[in-house]
Amino acid sequence: MFKTIEEFAAEWSQETASTSSLMAAMTDDSLNQRIGTENRTLGRLASHLVVTIHEMLTRTGLKFECPITYDHVSVSASSLVEAYKKVSEAMLQAVRSQWKDETLLEQHNMYGEEWSNAITLRVLIQHEVHHRGQMTVLMRQAGLRIPGMYGPTMEEWAEWGMETPVV
Repeated sequence: MFKTIEEFAAEWSQETASTSSLMAAMTDDSLNQRIGTENRTLGRLASHLVVTIHEMLTRTGLKFECPITYDHVSVSASSLVEAYKKVSEAMLQAVRSQWKDETLLEQHNMYGEEWSNAITLRVLIQHEVHHRGQMTVLMRQAGLRIPGMYGPTMEEWAEWGMETPVV
């Protein structure tokens, strides 16, 4: 659990860099990639990441703008990258300017449960990581190159002239 705003800011900055890198690898053609008809497309997952930052954090009383709405369907990968950048930066600025470290202990009703703001921030990051994993599968299916986030991808191992580890 986060004890300070700056602890959150440091981790959020690392995770948003990974998400931004992944989203930048999307193409307009890849946005309709999906596993099945009942599943979200890559574009919908990317949109979901953008709007969830706003949806989740405004439940705590935090005030900031989101450049797209929940029902937004984009045909432009670059517009999703830009929307993600704007909302993630706006949220971090709002946390830094509207909260104090003590605010992290405040409780709010989140989806029928009482969560501290610190827990909400942790869940936001875990939610984003969860959907990034889904996005990488769809991006591989679409033939896109996946950037390394927590370690090198198979393409990066090859670029370094090394064999991809078996395990």
